[in-house]
Amino acid sequence: MKAAVLEQRGRTGLKVREFPRPEPRADEALLRVHAAGLNRVDLYMRDSGAGITHTLPIVQGVEAAGVVAHAPAGSGLRVGQKALLFSNAFCGRCRYCVEGDQTLCLNADIMGEHRHGTFAEYIAMPTKCFLPLPDDADLVAAGATMVAHVTAWRMLFGKRALRAGETVLIVGIGSGVAIACLQLALMAGARAIITSSSDEKITRALAMGASAGINYRTEKVSQRVLELTDGEGVDMVLESSGEKSWAESLRSLRRGGRLVTCGATTGSNPGADLQRLFIRQLEIYGSTGGSLHELKQVVTLFARGVIKPLIDRCYPLDDIHAAFDRLQAGEQFGKLVITIP
Repeated sequence: MKAAVLEQRGRTGLKVREFPRPEPRADEALLRVHAAGLNRVDLYMRDSGAGITHTLPIVQGVEAAGVVAHAPAGSGLRVGQKALLFSNAFCGRCRYCVEGDQTLCLNADIMGEHRHGTFAEYIAMPTKCFLPLPDDADLVAAGATMVAHVTAWRMLFGKRALRAGETVLIVGIGSGVAIACLQLALMAGARAIITSSSDEKITRALAMGASAGINYRTEKVSQRVLELTDGEGVDMVLESSGEKSWAESLRSLRRGGRLVTCGATTGSNPGADLQRLFIRQLEIYGSTGGSLHELKQVVTLFARGVIKPLIDRCYPLDDIHAAFDRLQAGEQFGKLVITIP
């Protein structure tokens, strides 16, 4: 089969070439991949991979939708049905899996990180990781749903849920996760303020329903937030930038507000600002991915047409380097998708 295989770190180390088709084990099914979202973690894997236990070569890609090509008897799956994958081949035995929080699994085996991923014609995963889709499901949209929307869902509703009437600040609009956060915040009846260095992206976010946009290159974010909230600050900040935006994000919170972070693209060691943290009684949550139950909630809403990922561009597998280049430059507004006809 054809696959995007990471042979060594860096752009030139990712090769689109022939690779052995996976042979599913007794508890696994086989998906014929039709679309796979490209994510920031794929770029991290390609160029660094620090902290992830794996060996090269490895097929990249952490999300996908397609058609079941093989299913073991008794799995509840049928050949030919459309399906979306849960990326974590969780153990089901550790304390976190037993509690239903597979994203914290002590034996996580994530596709595209610890095992072969989705930038390929076929991928094998445990049958418990297959979520059936309606027969009329848009596979390109489905292939871009898992990472962004389940991450956003957990950020918004996983710990202290965003409520109708609250105000949320979404830092760095344009990524798939940030746009999913905007969509879900509006769905929840919240007011959303967004930031970006691009006036064009701000304009597009306003057209989607954001209440206000702040260009962090020309405006001081916290000062503008206070102006927009009558001096109080926002109830929640959704962060994926990290070091460069952290101080302004903390200053944008109201007393008793909470910040949820899922990334550190500009650096992982910001100033803690502990006095502000305890005096204003702020809460900080880390968030990565989501549980199988959370993904099922997202898929249910996707199947009903309530949520749909915003697709920036689609690239055939042979043009995967162009997709990575666009992601690395931060030019996208929405999801980048690799299609495999």
